[in-house]
Amino acid sequence: MSNRIEKAKEHIKQLYEASNNDMLLLHNWSFKQRLLSNAKELFEASEIKKEEQEMVILVILFMDIHLLKNDLDIYATLDQFRLFIDSDEYSKEQLDTMEQLLLFTSNGNLPNTELEQLVSDVRYSFLADKDYRTMAELWREELQFLNDEDIEIKEWRQHQLQLFRTQHRYYTAYAVGNWDPKKKKNLKKLVKAKKKGKRLVRKEKIKAKFKDKIVDRGVQTLYRVTLRNHIKLSDIADTKANILLSVNAIIISLALANLIPKLDNPSNQYLIYPTFIFIVFCVVSMVMSIMATRPNVTSGEFTKEDVKNKKVNLLFFGNFHKMELSNYEWAMDQLIMDRDYIYKSLTKDLYYLGIVLERKYRLLRWTYTVFMIGMIVSVITFSISLKFFGPDRVLPVEGLIGQ
Repeated sequence: MSNRIEKAKEHIKQLYEASNNDMLLLHNWSFKQRLLSNAKELFEASEIKKEEQEMVILVILFMDIHLLKNDLDIYATLDQFRLFIDSDEYSKEQLDTMEQLLLFTSNGNLPNTELEQLVSDVRYSFLADKDYRTMAELWREELQFLNDEDIEIKEWRQHQLQLFRTQHRYYTAYAVGNWDPKKKKNLKKLVKAKKKGKRLVRKEKIKAKFKDKIVDRGVQTLYRVTLRNHIKLSDIADTKANILLSVNAIIISLALANLIPKLDNPSNQYLIYPTFIFIVFCVVSMVMSIMATRPNVTSGEFTKEDVKNKKVNLLFFGNFHKMELSNYEWAMDQLIMDRDYIYKSLTKDLYYLGIVLERKYRLLRWTYTVFMIGMIVSVITFSISLKFFGPDRVLPVEGLIGQ
């Protein structure tokens, strides 16, 4: 590659770096390098004169330079080109040809010369890129900024389809044989995306039409998650109560089997009061654990008036377990047909589950508190009895009571 091309590349690269234009999402230096690589690929497979290759590369380098300053005027690019190109290195015919090619890159006309066909094929070689859909979206965002207007996705897809089907074609033999098949694959992807977009629009229209009849997913998720959390908390409370119930049952069994039979011995009379306190606290803990887990079943009956007035929660078994199947089926039909009734029933279910949970956890808190106090008091009582009324200081039970 000639020194003139290297200088031009370095000059254009510096222009891009100096502009620091972050809104050129597609037509940036990276994109230009991609086009230059495609141009090299095309030149290697074609019989093109070195002079013509150099002219095409210079045009590719300088085209779209006006976009660096958000300028849509192609003549700003011509000015940059004239400032850089040394007229002594090229003939007037070559300079005029390159300027005409630069104008061709933005006028949207069909190519009339072989050089215009080369420039056109290189310029639109990215249509055959496997990442074209990503590049097309960047292109849309860039145009929205440059034109200061929104471009709807539907409108943009239609524009892309027109570009692929009617507004563009490859001209050189290499581009037709190698890039055109890839371009057709991208066209199929665009058509598929358009059909998918239509299905989504149709689906959204149906949702909008029946939005009052379709249960909102967010509401469903809210009730589902909250009910699941309530049920988990209830299971945790039952598990905690069962643990405490089992521990106290084991303690009382051991006390009845091993400790109480030995209290008849006069030497062990000092253990009577500590043992009595210990067992009392264990029994109280057991009773409170049972109360925390004891189920509470309601009447299980309702009237048609209750259903019509939406006063009964048909989702809780305690409200219908005594009803006939036919009456319950009729009530459920009324519930299913009324969306507000469904939500109210779920809300009632949550509310009463919350009340049950509050009662369980309140009882559990007191149960664990009683058990903890019982353990502490029992240990203290056993220690005092052992120290002051131990085997060496045995006193009759009647004497202790008298004191």
